[in-house]
Amino acid sequence: MSHPSQIPSIRLDGRVAIVTGAGAGLGRSHALQLAARGAQVVVNDLGDTKAVVDEIIAAGGQAIGFSGSVTDADAMNRMVEQTMAQWGRIDILVNNAGILRDKSFSKMTLDDFRLVVDVHLMGAVICTKAVWEIMKTQQYGRIIFTTSSSGLFGNFGQSNYGAAKMALVGLMQTLSLEGEKANIRVNCLAPTAATQMTEGILTAEVLAQFQPERVSPGLVMLASEQAPSRAILGAGAGTFASAHGTLTEGLYVGAREDAADVLAEQFDQVTDRHGEVVPPYGMLQSQRELSNATNRKP
Repeated sequence: MSHPSQIPSIRLDGRVAIVTGAGAGLGRSHALQLAARGAQVVVNDLGDTKAVVDEIIAAGGQAIGFSGSVTDADAMNRMVEQTMAQWGRIDILVNNAGILRDKSFSKMTLDDFRLVVDVHLMGAVICTKAVWEIMKTQQYGRIIFTTSSSGLFGNFGQSNYGAAKMALVGLMQTLSLEGEKANIRVNCLAPTAATQMTEGILTAEVLAQFQPERVSPGLVMLASEQAPSRAILGAGAGTFASAHGTLTEGLYVGAREDAADVLAEQFDQVTDRHGEVVPPYGMLQSQRELSNATNRKP
């Protein structure tokens, strides 16, 4: 194993990054660490951005601010236009903006469900759409969506948040395929961090371990030239792990009349993870199903 001093330093000199929801918390940490690596950073937030912009500039970096909601397509297009006018390119998009409206599903209103989906999912779609053609023309782009363990694995009281966060994984999976030829690498970051969004959920003692600064190195890596694509990177308290959607070998039952009964009886075989794979694309499932149907007898 290489000694840490021998590990090449990730540099982002000449790269332009947009970070949404960067006025505080995790977004602020992302913006500061990207700038420290040489990136020119657009600090976006619904509220004030000046404090973070000033912090970056005071540290010797380059930054501009843009106040506006990620749900406002016109505003996000203006942000992109201003960025292009300022620096002439956009290399990195960090979709970080988000809100919480936590309640059990029984008590949750449809308005609260829609609002969370609108900010997390549609906000990311709007921002990504605004930079997509620019990145294709450049033949370079790094896009990071912020997912969550609540979407990947579920969490009581967060059906709206979990649904939005899992939807971002599906968006990432498809855009990574569509952007591959243009060198646009698309990934998800699943952070655990002490921010305004997590106050009241985690204890003070636990929050002390989950500082945003311990998450952002994962973001920096996903924003770099060395970035993978289609990764789901869990990050928290200095630990990084990879999550995957897998497909088991399954069970071929065929068109028999008692197919549902056989499935119930042998469901353990369906869920047996021996030989499972991470499909490189969605069509693999149907290809395997067709192969089973044409090559096996019920």
